[in-house]
Amino acid sequence: MVRIAISTAFIAAVIGMASALSLDQHAPIRALVKKISTVTNSKNIVAHDNARLNHYFKKNPVEEFATGSAPVTNEVFSYIAEAKVGSQTFDLIVDTGSSNTWVGATTKFTGTEYTDSVSIGGTAATTQSIGVAKSSTGFTGTDGIVGFGPEELTEDTVNGVDEVPTFLQTLMSEGVISSNILGVSFAPLTGSSDESANGELTFGGVDESAYTGDITYTTRVTPYWGVSVSKFAFGSTSLGTTTASGIVDTGTTLFYVPTAVYTKFLTASKGKLDNTSGLVKFTTKPTSNFTFVIGGTTFTLTPAQYLIATAQYSNWGISGTSGFYTFIGDGGSEAPNTILGQSFLEFYYSVYDTDNNRVGLATAA
Repeated sequence: MVRIAISTAFIAAVIGMASALSLDQHAPIRALVKKISTVTNSKNIVAHDNARLNHYFKKNPVEEFATGSAPVTNEVFSYIAEAKVGSQTFDLIVDTGSSNTWVGATTKFTGTEYTDSVSIGGTAATTQSIGVAKSSTGFTGTDGIVGFGPEELTEDTVNGVDEVPTFLQTLMSEGVISSNILGVSFAPLTGSSDESANGELTFGGVDESAYTGDITYTTRVTPYWGVSVSKFAFGSTSLGTTTASGIVDTGTTLFYVPTAVYTKFLTASKGKLDNTSGLVKFTTKPTSNFTFVIGGTTFTLTPAQYLIATAQYSNWGISGTSGFYTFIGDGGSEAPNTILGQSFLEFYYSVYDTDNNRVGLATAA
């Protein structure tokens, strides 16, 4: 009987180990990304972002974003994932605002779409759809985009195909991950550096070490990673309580709010639009927080967070060192008009949960 008990315990232990190994095979996978600057003038950041805002809800985001059809200089801060496509390696922009993966911005190719292996951080999708840009402008330092937006954004982007599987969907179908979830962790550049490996993508789940407190989840507002935003305030001054249409977008540099909110913000903060930089400038450093509400949770940007660090002025293409500048911009009056871009996401962990059709935000660790 003792031998049987020992055997039973041993079998249970083996089964437990096998279950653990099975779970480990589908545990969330982390991949590092780096931030780079291609900016010579901050006005070009604003122009690029505005062109992007104008193209939201277009039927063919690949054409609009990939071919550089807008007459602007593509000078931005970009979070770059090193991707191996087939036997070649490319630096691709991490973009939750589009869903196709494409290459060819700075490397010469022929053709328009093909299937090949794509590996990011050692995590490979062996049969991924890849678009190839026929032309592009201004993609200095980057070779294309890896899209992490919802699949519906790929509709009609490839002839003869209704929708194209995203990189995460391919990982799912090939059994590499068990959940179609992306976690994104960004961080501001420090000092005067213009490049840093300061970001992380988590495929198949979230990295609990990358955030503090709880994640606030809200049901996604289609067709992008949309959220409803309300109760904007600057310190104790209300900037508006009407619910605005927002998008969480890693491919946009600044943080945009509705025109009505933006106008009240300028008055409350005594800021003015600076024609030289294209940014809001203050002669006196603000001391009040900027806040808004998503999913019943108040999100806060302190002055230290929404003001551009003076050591980073040269990387933003800001001339001189006088005055204070913010990355809060005018998102317009038409929906979507609140864009939570990189500058906001560097202080908040974001989650893009396709399985449960929701978006999550939490304070960055």
